[in-house]
Amino acid sequence: MSLISPELLARFDVPGPRYTSYPTADRFVDAFGESDYVQALMQRQSGAVGKPLPLSLYIHIPFCESLCYYCACNKIITKHKDRAGVYLRYLGKELELHTRAMGRGQALSQLHLGGGTPTFLSDNELRQLMALLRQHFDFVPGGEYSVEVDPRTVDENRLAVLAELGFNRLSFGVQDFDPLVQKAIHRMQPSDQVFKLVEASRRLGFESVNVDLIYGLPLQTSASFDRTLDQINCLRPDRIALYAYAHLPERFKPQRRIHAEDLPTGNQKVGMLSRSLEALQNAGYVYIGMDHFALPDDALAVAKRQGRLHRNFQGYSTQADCDLIALGVSSIGRMGSTYSQNAKTMEEYCDLLDQGHLPVVRGLALTRDDLIRRSVIMALMCQGSLQYESINLAWLIDFKTLFAKEMTLLEELQTQGLVQIHQNGIQVTPTGWFFVRGVAMVFDRYVQADRNHSRFSKII
Repeated sequence: MSLISPELLARFDVPGPRYTSYPTADRFVDAFGESDYVQALMQRQSGAVGKPLPLSLYIHIPFCESLCYYCACNKIITKHKDRAGVYLRYLGKELELHTRAMGRGQALSQLHLGGGTPTFLSDNELRQLMALLRQHFDFVPGGEYSVEVDPRTVDENRLAVLAELGFNRLSFGVQDFDPLVQKAIHRMQPSDQVFKLVEASRRLGFESVNVDLIYGLPLQTSASFDRTLDQINCLRPDRIALYAYAHLPERFKPQRRIHAEDLPTGNQKVGMLSRSLEALQNAGYVYIGMDHFALPDDALAVAKRQGRLHRNFQGYSTQADCDLIALGVSSIGRMGSTYSQNAKTMEEYCDLLDQGHLPVVRGLALTRDDLIRRSVIMALMCQGSLQYESINLAWLIDFKTLFAKEMTLLEELQTQGLVQIHQNGIQVTPTGWFFVRGVAMVFDRYVQADRNHSRFSKII
């Protein structure tokens, strides 16, 4: 904390993108639709844009039985389990339309089921879904196949089913172990329940177990979150995702049930982050960057050491670059140099599929400038550094000339101790990692042109 001045905190107590993509999803346009997406799929199949990138698949399962007040995900709160069967039929329709454009048997090296709550689906429905996917894709041996798990919805028998179906990575949503915080966010789950599930996961042979935590929640204090971190260190998951709570009640209605006066201040949040970094690194975790930690032998830590990290719509990834097919309501994918997003409501999603259309309603075809800036921003977000020569050779540009304005802005950040500008490149400092989103924003043409950042969560 001594490295971070009140002036620096005040300057960066502002909204900014998380850069799970660049350009960010708020820049998607309605003019990009199904035909644009189909063209991108067909170009991948034909090899018109060169050797196909590795293929990843994300499936959004929107259903939850209970509302968590902090959640900003696209979800449907329901106790009606029969809705899952109907949804699976529509996922099947969406898969068939993909197959028409790109053929069957594409090699799949990554799969992630997110939500909502993927474990809302019954064991038989999960079996149906995986059988459906195997009809359309060729699962690569040794690939990463992960699923998000609400600890309140599973037991050891359910975990055994997930292992049987080929999932080798689990992500448990914990957020905080403190009972007062859990009550304030409407998510009660005893710590011993999580410990038993993680122990069972190891017995069942899952290769990696992730735990999600959130700092900045209502009623959290440094002391209470220290206790949660102590328990996490005892739990010792392979990976930890540590997110800052983004309080945007004007955008996300459930957050209106959280009282703003119960939230930690920006200064207190930075304190929690600082103490978390220290505690987790002292416990042997590698700081991957921004919001991810991993044990040294985990694939994510290995990828960081080898310079193979990438950041996509699920956060940090071990695949340096990949095409991402996204299925389900509101899902966002990447194909070639395009981004696409499905309809956000179940009604529109189903209606488009009933008409025989892929449910893509918005997206973006990236320009050359977008692609260059994406490479710069991802280098900063993933490696904390960039070399001018590598960018120059990849894009046939002169970095310092093209980014003359940005270099001037960086000089101010260097004065504040966030970056070091060298003759050959740029390095984010240890202090700068607290504000790496702010460093990346320097190269975001859209943010620099539009100073109204209120659509984003705060950097701190």
